[in-house]
Amino acid sequence: MSTTVLLIVLLAALLHALWNALVKTSGDRAITLGLVATGHCLPALALLPFVPIPAAEAFPFIIASTVIHWAYYYGLNIAYRFGDLSLIYPIARGTAPVMVALGAMVWADESLSLWAWIGILTVSAGIMVLAAIRHADKRGIAAALVTSAVIAAYSVVDGIGIRVSGAPIGYVVWLFAAEIFVAVFVIATRFNRARKIGQRSLVLGLTGGLISGLAYGLALFAKTLAPIGIVSAVRETSVIFAALIGVIWLREGPANRRLIAAFVVALGVMILALS
Repeated sequence: MSTTVLLIVLLAALLHALWNALVKTSGDRAITLGLVATGHCLPALALLPFVPIPAAEAFPFIIASTVIHWAYYYGLNIAYRFGDLSLIYPIARGTAPVMVALGAMVWADESLSLWAWIGILTVSAGIMVLAAIRHADKRGIAAALVTSAVIAAYSVVDGIGIRVSGAPIGYVVWLFAAEIFVAVFVIATRFNRARKIGQRSLVLGLTGGLISGLAYGLALFAKTLAPIGIVSAVRETSVIFAALIGVIWLREGPANRRLIAAFVVALGVMILALS
């Protein structure tokens, strides 16, 4: 991996952690997540005429992923209500690849290598350290684990969908455009709250959506320039970035245990990705 690609992937990881921090610190997380979805769909709708249309076989996956992403936003909202960024983010993002790997072993009859098992055990150790933090709300941990299952679900759906689409860029743009249904649902069902949202929260939500879309786009672009496994592994440094943002910016503690646990989770996911 060249230095340029490494910097692109690290930037994508930082941006992903940053938009989660914006959601965590917002006054109304549900509305902010609706605005994040809006920040995804508006640029995508503008790009629709200029990208290839995915194959018809891909549209059931786009629909399924859109529904799953609604569940993802809902789970994230609940998790951040009860838990800190430096607690929720590593659990949600770190557990998802483990679930995908174990699911592939059970349902796709795939065998896991020794290094894959080492990665799984390393992630588990890091999460156990986080779960053992005093005063950690168990409701937040439970919501983070449920959210990780949702992340695993849309990872599998999008992984298959983008392969059958015949047009990866088209698939991503159509997927982001479809989030207009998520945005409309979230905001319409909370219209009175949405009307009262301040300008700062409005800007933060839309900015979070643009940052999130950019992070995803940069990660995809990097995968065209370097091996997918290496890009995926480096991408998981977002767990460390989220822990640093939580500890330094949001003053979450105990700092040392959270940072060490986040590093262990990130290391485990990297090992799993490279295995």
